[in-house]
Amino acid sequence: MRNNTEKHVAYVALFAALIAALGLVPKLTLGFGVPITAQNLGIMLCGTILGAKRGSQAVLLFLLLVAVGLPLLSGGNGGLGVFFSVSGGFLISWPISALIIGWIVEKCQKGSLALVAGVASVIGGIVVVYIFGIAGMAIVLKKSIWECTTMASIFLPGDIIKAFIAGLLTASIAKARPASVLSRQ
Repeated sequence: MRNNTEKHVAYVALFAALIAALGLVPKLTLGFGVPITAQNLGIMLCGTILGAKRGSQAVLLFLLLVAVGLPLLSGGNGGLGVFFSVSGGFLISWPISALIIGWIVEKCQKGSLALVAGVASVIGGIVVVYIFGIAGMAIVLKKSIWECTTMASIFLPGDIIKAFIAGLLTASIAKARPASVLSRQ
């Protein structure tokens, strides 16, 4: 039992580090202050590979490190202030996103893992993230939900590609190392 717990703790730490590493990919900040980053791909992979519980734990660990001031977000940002910025709603959504993605992959055991993981990433990694992110943008920017939805729509093509990549990566990892995809155990 102890080895299994240690293994799961290691996976949580590893995926928190993966999210941080994806922050090293150069960001593109849009005119209204929200950056396009690779880090939400890491959030999707937390759910598809680790499952609901461990995936959300990895994201919470990452956000805790950001909250204490480590510059782990894309562009080297960190600290409590980022949670009250125009990106705050997106950040707050991440653990919920990983939880929902993981839950879907855990419950849908039949069919193509690539398809299940991709669809789960769209539902949890796009729909859920956008609900929180757009609400946060509306509050911070003092704009309507519709205006913020229009602004956020610029992210959609890239996020769909990331969901597709998350599905393919998850299926590839499951094929190469089935025991590594904890969401399917």
